[in-house]
Amino acid sequence: FTGEPAYFSHTLSASEALLDMMGTRPSDYTYAVFHQPNVKFPSRAAKTLGFTPEQIKYGLLAGDIGNVYSGSCMIGLTAILDEAKPGDRIFMCSYGSGAGSDAFDLIVTERILESQKLAPTTQDYVRRRTVIDYATYSRYRGKLKD
Repeated sequence: FTGEPAYFSHTLSASEALLDMMGTRPSDYTYAVFHQPNVKFPSRAAKTLGFTPEQIKYGLLAGDIGNVYSGSCMIGLTAILDEAKPGDRIFMCSYGSGAGSDAFDLIVTERILESQKLAPTTQDYVRRRTVIDYATYSRYRGKLKD
């Protein structure tokens, strides 16, 4: 399942339910991250709900690293936590291949200041990647015979 019959139905309904339950609006959040099989889907979901491009930019990594499937929300969250400050509020909504979505409301505590310096940032890891062409990939994977 993709697009309308699944991703948007589940993501938007879970997000709206959380906003209603918490009594919040998108403007109450510093950051937002959505499941990202591509850049277009989470961008559209965020816009439909009323989140701004500024709120999703740190966690939207699909354009740089591709679709990491069930890890996309979590890796987006790690990128946001690298930038977050105490008191920031984070909205997160996952998606599971037609099975549903879970939405989360997170508030950053003072402990973030201790944790942010313990490891390289998510962007540090993203920048370390080496881009190769398909021919090189095929050779590495033993797909081509000499």
